[in-house]
Amino acid sequence: MEAEKQTILVERQQAVHAPKKPFRLSREGLFILLCLMPALLLVTVFTYYPLVKGAVMAFQNYTLFDLTDIHFIGLENFIAVFTSPDFFTVALNSFYWVAFSLVFQFILGFGLALLMRKRFRGRGLYQAMVFFPWAMSGFLIGLIWRWMFNAQFGVINDLLLKVGLIDAPIPFLADGTWALASVIIANIWYGVAFFAIMILAALQSIPGELYEAADMDGASAWQQFRYITVPFIMPTLAVTILLRVIWILNFPDIIISMTNGGPAGSTHIFSTYMIDKVIFAQDYGQSSAIGIVIVLILLVFTVFYAKAMKVDKGADF
Repeated sequence: MEAEKQTILVERQQAVHAPKKPFRLSREGLFILLCLMPALLLVTVFTYYPLVKGAVMAFQNYTLFDLTDIHFIGLENFIAVFTSPDFFTVALNSFYWVAFSLVFQFILGFGLALLMRKRFRGRGLYQAMVFFPWAMSGFLIGLIWRWMFNAQFGVINDLLLKVGLIDAPIPFLADGTWALASVIIANIWYGVAFFAIMILAALQSIPGELYEAADMDGASAWQQFRYITVPFIMPTLAVTILLRVIWILNFPDIIISMTNGGPAGSTHIFSTYMIDKVIFAQDYGQSSAIGIVIVLILLVFTVFYAKAMKVDKGADF
């Protein structure tokens, strides 16, 4: 036994003090690396470099009015953003934009998914009509709704006048309160399809045997929904809600095409406010600071949301 222990110790010492062989890629590894190089190059150039560059610009005096005076100014861009008289309005609009859009998209999308789950004549055509808006450009959706909300010849004012709900056309896009409600309505209509697609896919993955067993046990429709449907699709609901919050907050297309942040900045959210700083103020420093603020908001929300879902994962609905 002692001889074996000494042999093992000698082998270990030799392994430790043995010269290390230089790292060399095999032919297969080199081939894989060469195949990945175009993708890695594109991701680096178009994703990581702009991300790092934007983070650096947030701490610089970087305006197109004077490109010769680019220098670091610390947190001045963030101070200018937070002390701006528009910041509170933009933050409140962003909250309304995300909260109302998410709640109604979820409710309507869930309802449509439950309806489309059942077989009926023309279900395929109905599904195509529901899913079609999600395939369209957000900017095009905004232009369509801008025409519909037009105070002079918009179809919405025309319908309201004909049914007698109003006596005069409503300036939906010219009044701040109505304008924000209008862009939210357009965004709700646009995002319902995503929830319907994701939830319908989750519903169709539930084994039918579970509902058959529940029927045999005398479970009501509400009990089946509460104890079978919702727990089974909860992971899909959690991921879908998280994705929609991120996408809605970073979705300026509809607002840009409908109101461009107006009237008087009353429909600006963080993403449109950032674009406004780039196009009109041409202040890349402050716009980058706003971008950092958006990232931090989404990061904090994601962390708390993930913890909340982890805590409630095993709880009863």
